[in-house]
Amino acid sequence: MNSRKRQPEGDKTATKHKGPGRPEGASVVREEILDAAEQVFANLGYAGTTLREVATHANVTQALISYYFGSKFGLFEEVFLRRGQMISQQRLENLEAMCASGKPNVRGIVRAFLLPTLTLRNTPQGRAFLRLQARLHTEPPEISYKLRTDAYGGSTRRYVEVLREALPKLGELDAYWRVTLMIGTYLYAFSDTHRMEEMTPKGLYDPEDTEGLIEQVTRFVVGGFEAK
Repeated sequence: MNSRKRQPEGDKTATKHKGPGRPEGASVVREEILDAAEQVFANLGYAGTTLREVATHANVTQALISYYFGSKFGLFEEVFLRRGQMISQQRLENLEAMCASGKPNVRGIVRAFLLPTLTLRNTPQGRAFLRLQARLHTEPPEISYKLRTDAYGGSTRRYVEVLREALPKLGELDAYWRVTLMIGTYLYAFSDTHRMEEMTPKGLYDPEDTEGLIEQVTRFVVGGFEAK
């Protein structure tokens, strides 16, 4: 990357246009800023991150970040919703595909919920988002509540509905509790805490065994859903 930091004035992304009001290359620069911010927020959390650190990581000026995102919260919001809404949409597509092919079982529902997030572990950027997402639960409510609702509220409610259809004796409150516990389980298991490497004898656990990971989480969560 060019060592000269990009700025809102003088940079080709802010001066050349492909069409009315559309800077040429703007989407590339925005994505680079979002990628850099994702890494910094994942490592330092919202409160611990400054726009200066993001600017340094992205090799841009703070003015350019403000130009695109307005504020630190505006940047954090876009970073989180960029992948969060994609995950939510994939979950809904997985679920509706299962429902269209017949009555889904609990195991299938759980895997449909987990798979879109699990695939993020295949890239460093995706792993950064998983860490950021896990951190969100420790951020102040005025930051975390709305973002979680905007990203996942609709899809989570749909999963509760389908789980209750698969488990007719499961009460509404119990269903929400168990979905919440499923979320807590996968956030911890998928976010590279390295706890298994610390706990298990050398050679017993393979951190790259993605199928083993989802199988362990699925079995655990299904057992919880089906518990009396």
